[in-house]
Amino acid sequence: MTSNYDAIVVGGGHNALVCAAYLARAGRKTLVLEKRDVLGGAAVSEEIFPGFTYSVCSYVVSLLRPQIIRDLDLGRHGLDLIPLESTWTPQPDGPGLYRTADPEFTRRQVAQLSARDAEVLPEFARAMTRVGRLARPLLEKRPPDPMALAPRELLETLRFARTAAGNGAEDAALQARLFTMSAVDFLGRWFESPELIAAMSVSGIIGTFLGVRSPGTAYVLLHHYMGEIDGSYRSWGFQRGGTGGVSEAIASSARSHGAGIRTGTGVERILMRGSRAEGVVCENGDEIRAPIVVSGCDPRRTLLGFVGEEHLPDDLAQQLQRFRFRGSSAKVNLALDGLPNFRHPPAAGHEHLKGDITIAPSVDYLETAYDDAKYGEPSRRPFLDVVIPSLSDPTVAPPGKHVMSVFVQYAPYHLASGPETWPSRREELGDTVLDTLAEYAPDLKERVLHRQVLTPWDLEQEFGLTEGNIFHGELSLEQLAFLRPAAGWARYATPIGGLWMCGSGTHPGGGIMGAPGANAARAILGEKS
Repeated sequence: MTSNYDAIVVGGGHNALVCAAYLARAGRKTLVLEKRDVLGGAAVSEEIFPGFTYSVCSYVVSLLRPQIIRDLDLGRHGLDLIPLESTWTPQPDGPGLYRTADPEFTRRQVAQLSARDAEVLPEFARAMTRVGRLARPLLEKRPPDPMALAPRELLETLRFARTAAGNGAEDAALQARLFTMSAVDFLGRWFESPELIAAMSVSGIIGTFLGVRSPGTAYVLLHHYMGEIDGSYRSWGFQRGGTGGVSEAIASSARSHGAGIRTGTGVERILMRGSRAEGVVCENGDEIRAPIVVSGCDPRRTLLGFVGEEHLPDDLAQQLQRFRFRGSSAKVNLALDGLPNFRHPPAAGHEHLKGDITIAPSVDYLETAYDDAKYGEPSRRPFLDVVIPSLSDPTVAPPGKHVMSVFVQYAPYHLASGPETWPSRREELGDTVLDTLAEYAPDLKERVLHRQVLTPWDLEQEFGLTEGNIFHGELSLEQLAFLRPAAGWARYATPIGGLWMCGSGTHPGGGIMGAPGANAARAILGEKS
């Protein structure tokens, strides 16, 4: 039995590591316990096939908070981000739409689809930037508790609402549409080109069990639109050496402040004394005591799993049972002996392959992919988001070889035949992904040296993501802010004294942002946010 720690952090995902680093920085003796032998949770790099490093789950960095980068001095600890500056959405019979960080180049590309849309595009970008900047400070604030009647809580609720509302009726109307409309309907208020709307709408469905025409997906579009790297608004990028390098940089910072980190140490349950947590019981039987326990795992796994329903208020247990996960994402990682040749490249050379390649030729294509999933079947022609990080970062593959990372939507956790049947259909999903990509790059299959297929079931079994949900719970309107993960319990504390939560199932949600971990640490330390 060990009891000389001030805080134990359960899980070695990036949010848990951020929380641990802040606690250690404040002088708290902190221990991180990670079940797997490698740190990072879903933000992890692994050499699954000799010489090839896969960003196994999360594959791009967009929402990592600049304040965290500065506070934890992550650059000194190995954070090295390479901008991802283009998106190519090919068509089966043509080059499709190629957008880059150059606004004028993108405007000319859009003009080939619609002169009107090309003129509207800058106005749309300004409006989304304005709303994104209004919403951005809320990422770093603890959500208020509107049900509390104390004057201080009411004042916090009012301040939160004023920040969210922005300046004037125009901002308020735009935000109302973002929170209530589908991605397609919202974009349709601005643009007329079906190809442009399809290409842009996919940001509204990442990690959700919703279609691009489903109400509420416009907010998810905004959530991804708020990406920034080190203060550069709307930026995305690769971590050199794979996404796990982000987690390792945070871990290095935590260690520099005195935090201890143990891998290969799973937690079985929270050690309770009455209604308080006083440590953890590990899967190997070890008991480690501390007055503060912080879980980076999802809310259901934390409270219904590690704690147990019998220790929770009835209303909270019921809310957690209703908290929606519904994982619908899969991942396919490929080792290639060379670059695939696409049928209709938008330009000479390989620049268009350095960004992300989205297989989203039309809104109907995307809705049909969703239709399959609604009835418990993997999409026959899924939405795919593809990156080839080795083009920008040659450290992840041998010379002349490449790594291809494919995010797959939709692959429902809840198959009609049951989630436990996923192992028998894993390779079928991998074949579907390759067949879909081969329609655009016919020689891809012959270039594959190795493939790793991760279904939602695998994400749950291997990475502890309940129902395979990459955000620890859907980013839907009824599961945001003061409702994430439950009304009355959205400020990182739990009804168990000394037990806190810091994962993506808390405000402000998913993505490699670190905000839940930092916000939780500030709450534990009694700091204002």
